[in-house]
Amino acid sequence: MKVIDFRFRPNTPEIIDGIKNSSMFKAACKAIGFDARKPQPLSDIVADLDKLEVELGVITGRDCETTYGFPANNKSVLEFVQAYPKKFVGFWGIDPHKKRAALDEMEHVVKDLGMKGIAIDPYLAHIPASEARFYPLYTRCVDLGIPVFITMAPPPQVPGAILEYADPRDVDKVARDFPELTIIMSHGGYPFVNEAIYTCLRNANVYMDISEYERAPMIEVYTRAMNDLIPDKVIFASAHPFVELKDALEAYKQFPLKDDVREKVMYANAKRILGL
Repeated sequence: MKVIDFRFRPNTPEIIDGIKNSSMFKAACKAIGFDARKPQPLSDIVADLDKLEVELGVITGRDCETTYGFPANNKSVLEFVQAYPKKFVGFWGIDPHKKRAALDEMEHVVKDLGMKGIAIDPYLAHIPASEARFYPLYTRCVDLGIPVFITMAPPPQVPGAILEYADPRDVDKVARDFPELTIIMSHGGYPFVNEAIYTCLRNANVYMDISEYERAPMIEVYTRAMNDLIPDKVIFASAHPFVELKDALEAYKQFPLKDDVREKVMYANAKRILGL
């Protein structure tokens, strides 16, 4: 079965070292055993994707420079996409605190660099997704005709990040204010499982992945929703390298999904969102 991985970051040596030493995730990496992750050359990573029938990987950038003083990783997103344009799609990380500069950056990366969307992290920006500083970004997304990827579940031990900043009910507010905006909630809004499902159910423009929580408590609520409530609104994402891609794929193989739902979740829904 063909697969699109909607949250994939190549585990090159530079990326692994950058994550382990970041001011945001240094403690989290120790807590989850990330130090054991093995880096690979980019060519080997792409070869592995081909073996696993992953047709496309969406690479999301991250910019939380204002709150954490750590440089954005967008340069690597561009390098990966330019190196393998048929294998990777880029979503540029945007810092809402950069105000007009962020809007100008969005215009440039979409029109000049070919980025297919933007990525934001409310929990790292220390404001909820419905906070006013995000609204100019959403407006510009609508103007540019691109989706927004919103990280909606903070990892453990991230300084300054609280669960309140990852509440799907804030995405519901955004979806109501911007019905033309395509929104993807990453990590299933965990642990707000029912709220995330219902936000997708009641808003035509909201989608989600459940990356990193494929084996977490309440996973059966997600899988039941995929089968019976929102089969067109969930997309596969591995969150590689925080989660090994092979492990995420294996978890999905064990989900009791209907055949047509499995094809939608693993491939067709993402293809539609990306306009392929």
